[in-house]
Formats: sequence, structure tokens, C-alpha cells
Amino acid sequence: MSPRTVPHPGREDIWTLGECIPIPVDDGNPRNFQSRIVLYHGSFQALARGTSDFDWTLEAWETLTHEIRHHVEWKARVPDLEALDVAAEANFARQDRQRFDPAFYRDGVRLSEDAYQVDDDVFLERRLPSPPGTLRFRWQTVDYEAALPADLTLPAFLTVEGVTGAPSGDLVLVLQRKGDWLRLFRQPRVYEAVVEVRPASG
Repeated sequence: MSPRTVPHPGREDIWTLGECIPIPVDDGNPRNFQSRIVLYHGSFQALARGTSDFDWTLEAWETLTHEIRHHVEWKARVPDLEALDVAAEANFARQDRQRFDPAFYRDGVRLSEDAYQVDDDVFLERRLPSPPGTLRFRWQTVDYEAALPADLTLPAFLTVEGVTGAPSGDLVLVLQRKGDWLRLFRQPRVYEAVVEVRPASG
């Protein structure tokens, strides 16, 4: 445990709660890989100041298990958690209205064939040949319908309002262009908006 407070280098109100620090080994054998895990008490205090129902035990447990997973994956040379951390950074950029990779959420936790989670936000992906006027989708056994903006272009990230049982973060409809191989060579402009939805009729 360290008393340090470690703010995010580029984002306000984001704190580094813990860190897995690799310890170099001479023989290069991944079996001998070691790490030092540090939890930053000052960062926990800073986060708790802005959260009325801050759960110290839960946050400490989640941070500790996250950093242990880093160690295990580094030792196994599996990059899954590192990719998830990169996705979380891209999601911060989305929330701050900065440029981001429009496919970042695919490195999050896969909930189903077309649903992903990054931190508290859930992304429902739809692949379409062109922007539709309306879109139907299902959330927690209920079918909803959204009227989409007339100027919508693909790819689009549409933050959904009006569903029952929404996640603790954002629920985002991600509309990707079907078969858009050009995105491999360029980062397209991402359309972003908030859409109100209602239960679908019929």
C-alpha cells in the first residue's frame, strides 16, 4: 500500500487506484516473471470524496484482482486485460467528446453476439448497409424503437434514453457500416447523438 494520490495524466476526476509493476528477470523465462502490486491509498481517498456511498472494500478488492490479473496475463503472454484497459481509455475519450477508435468497445467484455461492456457502459452493435430512418432493438427482453436523426452518418454512437432497466452507465447503440473495409486504412468521423426510444408497437 502506498499513500500516494495518482491522478490520470490527462483526465480530471480519474484516479489510478492501483498498479502492477513488472520486475525484470534475467533469463527471459515467463515462468519466472514477477510483479509488485501497489494500491494507492491517496487515490482511493480522492475517489471517495466525490462518492457518497463509496465502498472501500469492494473498490479495493476489484483493484487488487484487476492488478493480479495483469500479472497472470503478462506471465501467460495473454494481452486481453491490456486491450480492455485501452478500450477503457478510448471510452473516456468518447465521454469527453474527443476522437476515439470507433471499434474500441469490441475489446470490452462480450455479453452476447452483438453486445459489449466497457466499465459501466453497454454497447449494442448493429451492422447496416446505410443509415436507416428508424431502428428496432431489444434490451432486456423488451423491443424498443428509435427515430434516428436525419443527418446521421455511419459509424454512429447513439446514447439511448428511455429504456427500463438501463445499465449504471450509458446504453449506446453503435451503428457500423456493413462491410466497410476502408476503415482498416482510415479513422472515420464518428457521428454522436442522444436518442429517445419507446417500446416498439406490434
